[in-house]
Amino acid sequence: MGNKIQNRKELHSMDYTTLLKNSGGKKSRVGIIGATRGYGYTLLAQIPKVDLMELRLISSRHTAECIEVLTGLGYDKDSITVCENKEQVRDAAGDAVIIVNDYRLVLESDITALVECTGNTAVSSEVAENALRRGINVYMVSKETDSVCGPVLNHIADQYGTVYSLVNGDQPRNLLDLYSWGKILGLEIVAAGKASEYDFVWNPDTCEFIYMEGEEKPHEIMPELREFWHYEGRETLEGRRKVLERYMAVISADLCEMNLVSNVTGLLPADARLNYPVAKISELADIFIPEEDGGILKKTGVVDVFCNLRAPDEASFAGGVFIIIRCGNETVWKLLTSKGHVVSRNGKYACVYLPYHYMGLETPLSILLGDILGIGTHGECRQVSVMTGVAQRNLAKGTILKVQGHHHSIEGLIPELWELKEAGNVAPFYLLNGMELLEDVMAGSPITKDVVDLSGSLPYELYNRGIRL
Repeated sequence: MGNKIQNRKELHSMDYTTLLKNSGGKKSRVGIIGATRGYGYTLLAQIPKVDLMELRLISSRHTAECIEVLTGLGYDKDSITVCENKEQVRDAAGDAVIIVNDYRLVLESDITALVECTGNTAVSSEVAENALRRGINVYMVSKETDSVCGPVLNHIADQYGTVYSLVNGDQPRNLLDLYSWGKILGLEIVAAGKASEYDFVWNPDTCEFIYMEGEEKPHEIMPELREFWHYEGRETLEGRRKVLERYMAVISADLCEMNLVSNVTGLLPADARLNYPVAKISELADIFIPEEDGGILKKTGVVDVFCNLRAPDEASFAGGVFIIIRCGNETVWKLLTSKGHVVSRNGKYACVYLPYHYMGLETPLSILLGDILGIGTHGECRQVSVMTGVAQRNLAKGTILKVQGHHHSIEGLIPELWELKEAGNVAPFYLLNGMELLEDVMAGSPITKDVVDLSGSLPYELYNRGIRL
């Protein structure tokens, strides 16, 4: 259980050194599930550099790989202890780094902070619920789980005096921090969102286009983009979309992350498949605004996603986050415009953005704020939006649905993000992993709860409890 704030006067400051000085000499003892690759690896690399934190435990099915990764990062090999049962976990030396194969053994340890990185909704919901009930703070990297169970897990944390938190370094928490900054300042937030993960890079001199995904980045010569390089309004966006159509996609991870933000803030999806305009940073304040002001939004108070278009010598948005705010005092915003801030051409809206997410390098901040100050991310979290899957083609009875790939997609399904009040009988997207269709589903139809067997699913139980809060 995290220590509560002893001196609330300190909260006026964003000097984290000051905020976190009342640790009482205690360190966050961190346990990680699913930790040796990707996000988890970046966190493992950073923990030894953080004075108020130590790695206590890793749960992974790949024990040998864990040892190799840890020693490669400079952890003392002699301090690494592999434990196979709860007795061994409980008896492990106080300075040992424990490795367990069974994730259930995590709860037998003396960790204060559990970082869940598996992406497995069944595993992460089980271990998160049990950890919160046992006084262990939970830091959820598995956005798939939070999209389904976040509201009820947040509620359980409140009941047991623990912390349930999304993590800095991933777009949802970074966007929520930016959103809360705007709200506390009294700014009217019209839209909030992120860049899709990979930039669209076009060279005006050579007409070479590069899509920044993967080590072998797709590229081609694309002179037809020249006509739509400079923004002239919505017709420019339509032109870019047509030229770049083969690189455009509705990405499951994007919609999932906006689902998380929607559930915490109350912001609604701008569109079921979000808008995904191809845009430069300088254009965002002209694009994510109401249609009557020349933008693309049919309503305000929404979450959305864009694809960042830039020249090779321009800085990347790198999966960063943004808010669009309505400008108030004309004199104030003329002054801010003169300093280079991104303001719409009509002067009515501005874009405030954070052009990065540094994965596990940032995550220690979330853990320390939770463990030392008892601060999570969720204020009043409720199920505002539901991510579902719509059949891309006719799907036959007996089809097995499986989450796979870097973007955590399901073959044959197009993800959509619906308002809860419109979701009705649809099944949340990340409850579908491993499910068999009980009947044929026609192209264009959402996967509903009656065409899969969700009985006995803990995440489904938690989801149902969450929507009743």
